[in-house]
Amino acid sequence: MSSRGLLPLAAAAVAFAAADTYVVVLALPDMMLTVGLGVDELQRATPIISGFLLGYVAMLPLIGRVADLRGRVPVLTGSLVVFSLGSLVTALSADLGTMVVGRFLQGAGGGGLVPATLALVADLYPAGRRAVPLGVVSAVQEVGSVLGPLYGALVLALADWQAIFWLNLAAGLVLAGALATRTGPRTARFRPDRPGLLLLGLCLAGLVLLLSRPERLTSGLVLGWPFVPLVGNTLWLAPLTLATLVLAVLLVVRCLLAAHPLVDLRGWTRTFAAADLPGALLLGLALAGVILAFATADPAVRVLSPAGEWLLAAAAVLAVLFGVHLRRARRPLVPRRVLRRTPAWGSLLTSFFAGAALIAALVDIPVYARLTSYPDSQLGAALVLVRLLVALPVGAVAGGYLTRRYPAGGVCLVGMLAAAAGFGAMSRWGLQSLDQPMATVALVVAGFGFGLALAPVNAALLASTDDAVHGLVSALVVVARMVGMLVGISVLTTIGLHRYFTAQAALPAIAEVCGADRACPRYSRLLDLAAITQVQTIFLGAAGCALLAGLLAAGLLRGAPTRS
Repeated sequence: MSSRGLLPLAAAAVAFAAADTYVVVLALPDMMLTVGLGVDELQRATPIISGFLLGYVAMLPLIGRVADLRGRVPVLTGSLVVFSLGSLVTALSADLGTMVVGRFLQGAGGGGLVPATLALVADLYPAGRRAVPLGVVSAVQEVGSVLGPLYGALVLALADWQAIFWLNLAAGLVLAGALATRTGPRTARFRPDRPGLLLLGLCLAGLVLLLSRPERLTSGLVLGWPFVPLVGNTLWLAPLTLATLVLAVLLVVRCLLAAHPLVDLRGWTRTFAAADLPGALLLGLALAGVILAFATADPAVRVLSPAGEWLLAAAAVLAVLFGVHLRRARRPLVPRRVLRRTPAWGSLLTSFFAGAALIAALVDIPVYARLTSYPDSQLGAALVLVRLLVALPVGAVAGGYLTRRYPAGGVCLVGMLAAAAGFGAMSRWGLQSLDQPMATVALVVAGFGFGLALAPVNAALLASTDDAVHGLVSALVVVARMVGMLVGISVLTTIGLHRYFTAQAALPAIAEVCGADRACPRYSRLLDLAAITQVQTIFLGAAGCALLAGLLAAGLLRGAPTRS
């Protein structure tokens, strides 16, 4: 297969990982019940989501740098393997801790696909011609986001939630195998190591048995002895666990000593050492502090989690230490002056505010739909969001074509102005607005605007940085967008709730409106209008974030050489 023939495989992997992000939202209630949490204990289930975010965001800079040093295709293949392993662990998990570990691995693997694919585009196309393929990759990713809820609803209608992750495992391994057997930029042809494959298969079999613990085996007097701890009551000291660990050690030794190992651990060790592991640890922990400060917060109470101030303080200290480390390290994670050009750091800033605006659509459009037209239909509310999401890939492709002829900053400005206009219209929605055709127009305009801005931001970033750091900077722009989404949803939701409580406090007493009738429809309507005020405020704030992103793009991306 030619080098460009690898791009469809990479894009398909990105789309599949994007679909999985939305699938889990539908499956979360069933996943909670499996690990012993009630549907009313959503706050205790937040590690299922935050674990994925930690893997996705905190590991991205290191993965992006490794993609620069090791090559795009090995990182794509490795990311798919890690994603598949995370799917396996999640599917077999019976407790919250195991499920969080699986979700973390899924996040790390799924997140690594995006920067490696964007950097692969930069490898294959010159600066003046890469905007269109960047737009196509972004479009494919957004198609995955559109199909995710539908795919999840279909799987959950036919099977339990574990089937989602078994399908993830199968698809991830198929795509990883397809990539591993192809020759692409900066990679070598895959050579199967039969002893290594045997050891790997035995390790996976042991892992599956340990996680699933089939009752037919564990309850048997003859077949159950591998699960009985040799000392104490912990499964870690059971014969099966110890045997699996021995097999894992033998696999590592085989990979270190074999002439053609299943995994080139010697080469990967050198690569990670060159990628600056201490710097990656400092940056990853700083990002983890930001994620946990916002992702585990209850916006009805406050913007940050209960330990949010301490987490942000620790993140600030770690960020300072990371800055000091960058100045002293011989080969730092982020090479010096890598973002020296204005369009480079301007792309990160634009992406941050665009993410803050986009998350309002992803979260609050379904909330508004449940409050108004679809109070009893989760699927109906999700399909309202699909009206916006279907326009995103169309806008992404259009943005790629326009960026070849017009300045990236101007194209991004137009897109963000369209998104701001769409949100401005949504901020005036009432109780019956979804029944009107203009509601669909607002959703489509906002989605098209967001899509239009994707390619110019990525193209400006890649055109303004050196080829040797394209994997790293692609990771940083994704991190900026994800952090913007976390901060945006926390801040906007808190502001919206403040407006809601203010509107609720201004309502007359129920006796003044309904007399002795406590089930008065008129008072229920007043409460609904107060709830709508919250969502309207969030939409208005999202319009402001989109407008700010557009203005930043117009001013900061102006000199990027993206046109052909």
